[in-house]
Amino acid sequence: MKKRLLIFLLIFIYLQAIHAQSEVSFTINNFGIATKGTLGDLKTNISWNPQNLTACSIQATVSTATINTGIQARDNHLKKSGYFDVANFHIISMSSTAIKQQADNKYLFEGVLTIKGKSEKIQFPFTVKKLDAGNLFEGSFEINRRSFNVGGNSVSLSDKVKVNLRVVHSG
Repeated sequence: MKKRLLIFLLIFIYLQAIHAQSEVSFTINNFGIATKGTLGDLKTNISWNPQNLTACSIQATVSTATINTGIQARDNHLKKSGYFDVANFHIISMSSTAIKQQADNKYLFEGVLTIKGKSEKIQFPFTVKKLDAGNLFEGSFEINRRSFNVGGNSVSLSDKVKVNLRVVHSG
């Protein structure tokens, strides 16, 4: 029993270390100034085989409650109903519908992004780098925050949000 518990704890610690290397970050201009932040509690389900892209899939979620811009008052404001409405919408999700190869280790993600219950088709290029412990997936894309009812008609806030993904996956 103790041996199983120890194995479970080692696997848990290893997976936590892998996710600690992953990051979902964003940049948006507010009053013309680039404001950066992150979203945490990343959970992924990745099936990856570059020799059979039709069998590949990528699903990921982050918790809206983990928004972090480095300013607690701003983070609390972003959790309210006019922005991420954390009380009613706990996660942001992304799910692939197709993955296409563009060049060596360069791919195109096609899928659906859901924020505040609103889903939009997205696509973006990403790279995959082989690591000792798995793969590093990196990509970025832009969304229109208004498409997801985030931030209302704010004149000081840019409509465009750049999202950066860095995901270390042990599979």
